[in-house]
Amino acid sequence: MSDRQPPLPSTQPEPGTPEAADAPFDELLSPLHELHVEAGALFTDFAGWQMPVRYSSDLAEHHAVRTAAGLFDLSHMGEILVVGPEAAEALDYALAGKLSAIAEGQAKYSLLLARDGGILDDLVVYRTGDDRYLVVANASNRALVAKELRDRCSIFDCLVEDESDDIALIALQGPIAEEILRNVEGFDVPGLDGLRYYRAIPSDFRGHNVLVARTGYTGEDGFEFYLGPVAAAELWVALLETGGGSGLIPAGLAARDTLRLEAGMPLYGHELNTETFPEQAGLGKVVALSKEGDFVGRAAIEEGPAGDARVLVGLIAEGKRAGRAGYSIVLPDSAHVIGTVTSGALSPTLGVPVALAYVDPDFAEVGTVLHLDVRGTRVPASVVSLPFYSRRAV
Repeated sequence: MSDRQPPLPSTQPEPGTPEAADAPFDELLSPLHELHVEAGALFTDFAGWQMPVRYSSDLAEHHAVRTAAGLFDLSHMGEILVVGPEAAEALDYALAGKLSAIAEGQAKYSLLLARDGGILDDLVVYRTGDDRYLVVANASNRALVAKELRDRCSIFDCLVEDESDDIALIALQGPIAEEILRNVEGFDVPGLDGLRYYRAIPSDFRGHNVLVARTGYTGEDGFEFYLGPVAAAELWVALLETGGGSGLIPAGLAARDTLRLEAGMPLYGHELNTETFPEQAGLGKVVALSKEGDFVGRAAIEEGPAGDARVLVGLIAEGKRAGRAGYSIVLPDSAHVIGTVTSGALSPTLGVPVALAYVDPDFAEVGTVLHLDVRGTRVPASVVSLPFYSRRAV
């Protein structure tokens, strides 16, 4: 999940300068904005928000998350509440997954499909009560998701409310994330010992309600904290004070992008879009065709994409030149284009160029050698299994 990251504007002021605080954005500001300015963040326009892209260096922030912990401001994400006696049935109809099957306190990754089977957004849905769900949408799709949910749920006995402006979101990610959380003064997280991945529990931080979720978008263990904007700055400071001596640092969108790429996680606007079926992106299992009744996009999904539709693969290239989004993929002995890179970078953890790409299905088998067209130079690359990095494998 997360949104497409645009390139940095070339007119950005240097981080930490007075001009940075008055950067030429006519956009939404996070409730943590002033703290980011004080920390010397470099900002970028991100789905209508002014958000930190880095504080120190992309590599330092990436490595901190892999070896210790990083702190991310995700307050630009959308949070939409679906509540009522038929909320479960409504979401079963509105989304691709079977949300009625998840237990209270559980989360589920799901998709909002168009009627033709394309992906309108990828979401995380938390069941926070018997008839209460929190749907977390990508920032760029917040309005679309809220509108679609209102339309699709209107025939059910439930209420859909966009609560994004009343919720801040902070993510603590990395191998020492739990240790840091346990030591934050005044943070009461009952049930933390038994909190498994994709589970969430209501908690209290110094008198403020916080939903603590063991979820994330980095490939590491970690937590996401949903709370009111007024308390967000206090929690941000408390987390950094607690974990700073152990290696915790703030991290921006650039590090978040390379972390999710190494973990093989799709990014809306790159790997996912309205022209792509879930099956092509390796997300066929996210669609619950076994659930009873109709859901939006079901007929198209059952028919499936065309037999020659491209499929998502992972690529590891030779040398140090990474394929970037939009680069063509060709056969070693031909100029015929058989695919396109959707995301790519020199992996900070693995030290090799990695990329996600859509290729013709005949060339998607693991071990197949293809060529990346890197600005006119052919770079050999091999199809590999995803993810590129897994904390369970190191």
